Amino acid sequence: SLISNSSGPQFKIDFCSNLKWVNDEETFHHSTNLGPDGNIWQVAEIKPYSKYVKKYQIKDFSDFAIIKMNSDGKILYTKSVIEILIENKILPENYAYNAVYNNNNNPIHLNDIQRVFSDTEYWKKGDLFLSIRNQSAIIHYRPSTNKVINYLTGPFARQHDVDIISEKEISIFNNNNFFVDNQYSEVLIYNFETNKFKKLFNDQLQKENFKTFDNGLSHILNDGALMVEEQNHGRIILFNNKGQKEWEFVNKDNQGVVSYVKWS
Repeated sequence: SLISNSSGPQFKIDFCSNLKWVNDEETFHHSTNLGPDGNIWQVAEIKPYSKYVKKYQIKDFSDFAIIKMNSDGKILYTKSVIEILIENKILPENYAYNAVYNNNNNPIHLNDIQRVFSDTEYWKKGDLFLSIRNQSAIIHYRPSTNKVINYLTGPFARQHDVDIISEKEISIFNNNNFFVDNQYSEVLIYNFETNKFKKLFNDQLQKENFKTFDNGLSHILNDGALMVEEQNHGRIILFNNKGQKEWEFVNKDNQGVVSYVKWS
């Protein structure tokens, strides 16, 4: 079966494309990921609004939330990211009101939820890593206690995609949309033991003139190979674990028109 969404309802179809269920309670979009218990973690914009957004009666505000639903499409848990940050004293209580004037009613823009499958020295099973683009931040969040364990900012801007790649490391797809030195997108590795960042195959990505202004993905395979998606230019590249380009796909029709690739 397949569970997916299209910036609207979440749905499930079987192997023969028969519709099994639809959930249209919220506006679902961006990443869909299975958790260690078989439940689904999904990005959504919620209405009615969460308590702080509702308190300030902000019209057309994008109230991004993390949602857990079971395999039958029933919502089990919903939490606004604005609530998470305010309750953990990372943002002031009036942030939602002030942010309207800075980010077009979209100060969070959650784009990825990565779940933790096992305990390590640096996280626990059931924890989540959240990528919030419009704060250029990665949140390590523990739903069981409503605690932000780590709030990471660094040499990345308007990032998409965070992945757990070892017992102490995560990868971050950096759109690299700073005011200066923003020519290329990057793949960063953050090590929780050393608290340091490093770039992966950066020379190769620059050689390929790899840049997507928004969206985009990276995935490190088990053997150390790297797949990157350059959404804005419709390209996917696979580098082997030595950094050599194995292949490239460009989403181009027979008239030479290039279209997006998205969430490959």
